Amino acid sequence: MTLISCVNLNNCPQMTLTGQEKPRVMKDTDLHQPVLVSEVIEYLQPQSTGLYIDATFGLGGHARSILSASAPEGKLLGIDRDYGALDQGAQRLLEYEGRYNLEHGNFADLETIAQLKGFKCCHGILADLGVSSYQLDDAQRGFSFQKVGPLDMRMDVTSSLKVGDVINRYSETDLASLIYTYGEEPESRRIAKAIVRARPLVDTRGLAEVVSGAIRFGRRRKIHPATRTFQALRIFVNNELEALQQFIESAVGLLRKGGRLVVISFHSLEDRIVKNMLDSIARGCICPPKFPCCVCGQMSRVKVLTRKPISPREVERIKNPRSRSAKLRVAERL
Repeated sequence: MTLISCVNLNNCPQMTLTGQEKPRVMKDTDLHQPVLVSEVIEYLQPQSTGLYIDATFGLGGHARSILSASAPEGKLLGIDRDYGALDQGAQRLLEYEGRYNLEHGNFADLETIAQLKGFKCCHGILADLGVSSYQLDDAQRGFSFQKVGPLDMRMDVTSSLKVGDVINRYSETDLASLIYTYGEEPESRRIAKAIVRARPLVDTRGLAEVVSGAIRFGRRRKIHPATRTFQALRIFVNNELEALQQFIESAVGLLRKGGRLVVISFHSLEDRIVKNMLDSIARGCICPPKFPCCVCGQMSRVKVLTRKPISPREVERIKNPRSRSAKLRVAERL
């Protein structure tokens, strides 16, 4: 992991897909709309002098709201895998100079980053697991099948594995397995076979057309036929689910008594991991039910505050269609 202090991001590497050019400058109207902002603030309950971590800083929308709500002395640590997003997001926090620190890194390394930066006993930690508009809207990042771009999808452009490597080199069996596992795609075998036949594939449009053509006629879908396959490839390349599990475990350990963990997920695989892990940590004892008494000694560490996930209100879904699948879950440290 490369740890880079980005309080002043003028000294940070400015990288796009090629690693040579600066990311495009975004107008305020183009910036990512953070989801469930009022709900995040409601559950985090920011207070002055509090310590907060936005583990998926993105373009800083949630971080800005947390800093505003924790004025005048609340501190925030923002972490993100994307140098470009950190650079753009920092522009939204200029009025809070001296109260935040931005770090390039993976939220799977939360414990290491937090301890190095003095955030060992936090009042609140947030993770928004969605792909930001900054990434989706840049065709050269290759996240969207609605734009023509390279087969990339790396959240951190310094990492090595690209979607193109997976699509053009993996076996049909491995492709089918990862598309089914990470995309919950029932047509995974047909899609994998079609991909192998069409290789080499060079851009997102070509991949989307191959995937769409592999879906059996008559199978109705509310989403684009390529959605689940693109999701699966993105999750796999960025090792997202494994990183999420590491993050949750670390986050709970960094919270002080009464501190809260807020996680926003966008698809069933993420939400299932968040729910199951929080329930397990809240339950404590892992002894088989037939045991007359606990022998494992594992204690409950959190209280789950959201038995059912919080979803965006209708007004938010209309204003920001990308928020429609968001689910927010919260746990409080005991």
